Amino acid sequence: MWSPSDGGLGLIARAILAAALILGLAAGGLTACAPQLQLRADIRLEPHLEKDAAVMADGYRLPLTTWAAKRPKAVMIAVHGFNAYSGDFALAAPWFAKRGVTVYAYDQRSFGKTAQRGIWPGSDVLVDDLKTVTALIKAQHPKLPVYVMGMSMGGAVTMVALSQGLDAAGAILVAPAIWGWQAMNPLYKSALWLVAHTAPAATATGSGLDIWPTDNIDVLRAMGKDELYIRETRFDSVYGLVTLMDEAYSIAPRLKTPLLYLYGANDQLVPKGPTAAVMASLRGPRTLAYYDQGWHMLLHDKQRETVYRDILSWIENHAAPLPSGRELPPGSVAERVR
Repeated sequence: MWSPSDGGLGLIARAILAAALILGLAAGGLTACAPQLQLRADIRLEPHLEKDAAVMADGYRLPLTTWAAKRPKAVMIAVHGFNAYSGDFALAAPWFAKRGVTVYAYDQRSFGKTAQRGIWPGSDVLVDDLKTVTALIKAQHPKLPVYVMGMSMGGAVTMVALSQGLDAAGAILVAPAIWGWQAMNPLYKSALWLVAHTAPAATATGSGLDIWPTDNIDVLRAMGKDELYIRETRFDSVYGLVTLMDEAYSIAPRLKTPLLYLYGANDQLVPKGPTAAVMASLRGPRTLAYYDQGWHMLLHDKQRETVYRDILSWIENHAAPLPSGRELPPGSVAERVR
């Protein structure tokens, strides 16, 4: 089973097949091309929030969905994964809103209802957008703690943003995507580089890959029918994703913001090796949770409310034990996550 939201990580394997195909072409058919990035507008304006969008300094509109708590005690900014959009939080956000956490989720550039859909914007732009959105939402809620929750690619964006001064009370990293160049075997790296630089606009799907991002079949079926999930992914976008993941992998030891890091034992998308390395490298305040029944899409799994309760408990008190009992002592990461 494959779903659109896991396409970037699953497509790394498919890049090898595409590279083999390209290498089989006549040598004269291979030409060097640079991976394409989104075009940027040459305007500057004051970033601001509208009812259904966050407008960036270059005028780019990020569709915004809000789940408002009646009596909020905290605010959460939810950052979706690759090929996904703010709808990734349609299950989790109402649960948190009913329990006093107002949730904002926006479509990152290239995804959902944004312009130039499917073309990678550059990791620096994704990071700047998150920092801008967070500043705007903090200004809307000056008396409440504001947390950032990043899922998969959104977790990588969150980590890099934190290393560059993102101001948040804490961050929840849900199976963050950290399988970058350093953690990838040479064959994968060479194949992906080749495809991204010879046929950057070529696309592929993850169909045929035996990948299960979650044990919740109903969610996978709904996602398969949702046109806002990207199904055919450009290889230069996968290249950009891997570069982002590599940066997140590298900066992990420098993070000082309180973190809740969540990972499932059945994750088939972000490998255990790089995850264990990043978990063990964290030096700032952190709580690590490892779910024996968890998959990559922890917020969608059948046991998702176990994860929700842990997140809510951590928001309320970073020092308290997690209700699930799935907390990992930092010194046990290497022996448990493998």
